[in-house]
Amino acid sequence: MPVAIVSGLSRAAKHGILVKGGKALEILARVRSLVIDKTGTLTHGRAHIVATDVVADVSADEVLRLAASLDQASKHIIAQTIVDDARRKGLELTIPGNVIETPGEGIEGCIDGQPVIVGGLRFVSGKIGATSLSRLHTQRPPGSVAVAVAMDARLVGVLILVDRVRAGTEALLRDLKSLGLARIVLATGDRRDVAEAVAGGLPIDAVRWELSPDQKTLVVLSERKNGPVMMIGDGINDAPALAAADLGMAMGAKGAAASAEAADVVLLVDQLDRVLPAIKIARRSRFIALESVYAGLGLSVLGMIAAALGQITPVQGAIFQELIDIAVILNALRALHDRPV
Repeated sequence: MPVAIVSGLSRAAKHGILVKGGKALEILARVRSLVIDKTGTLTHGRAHIVATDVVADVSADEVLRLAASLDQASKHIIAQTIVDDARRKGLELTIPGNVIETPGEGIEGCIDGQPVIVGGLRFVSGKIGATSLSRLHTQRPPGSVAVAVAMDARLVGVLILVDRVRAGTEALLRDLKSLGLARIVLATGDRRDVAEAVAGGLPIDAVRWELSPDQKTLVVLSERKNGPVMMIGDGINDAPALAAADLGMAMGAKGAAASAEAADVVLLVDQLDRVLPAIKIARRSRFIALESVYAGLGLSVLGMIAAALGQITPVQGAIFQELIDIAVILNALRALHDRPV
């Protein structure tokens, strides 16, 4: 592996960016399109419950308790938020049984002997055959996330959560555009109004909503026509898309282990702005690597021509080649040195 690439890997690590090999660093330097997840990536992923729409004859705390009890078995960032909110309220949670999770959509199981389903409106309505969920769409603030809770095949309530876009996101996306990224696409499993509310005011070229993990993968594959595609995500539902992208980047600090395993690059700090130095480091390392290769080959050819013309002796030629190798290595080590990124 070229010295410049190894130096780039080391320098990226100093910035909290784990790049899994030289090939990943080279692809990172050439990305032309970005597909980015919303929850936990573009936003903090720590939404807070702002309201509870109770549908059945149960209390709001009971709706939260049922959802949190079942969500204990899920690693999804929203599920963890619901569990945390329930514990802060001092609610006594039950250990769930017979749990079946559909990544990125919802979870089913038994709580206190009763079948409970928690997830997106579409997922839960598909399980219980409810058609009345659509009326709740107008009762939610823009950009909010709705988590439906059903028990014994009937809807009991909907939790309304609001997440915030990370500070500096607009500036980051504009900087990525200035680096030459042709397209930025938001891909999320949330509904249309949530996705569009988050994307509003941001330099995003396209928004894809209500996506299953398989559909996110198709979005990534469809963007390849514009050049190498980078996918950024954090949840287990992002893992297939991360693996399908030319370069997958995972938010490793708080994200799911599956996404970090599938990704080629892992951000070890919970800061999306690390994407910018990652690309700059990759591009500088690749430039220095190519510069060293071309310079080394050029000087070696000159040495061979001089030797063929009898201008230098074989011993002088060997010494000249060693000096070329040393110069090329020293030049490649420039990729290790810190400079503003």
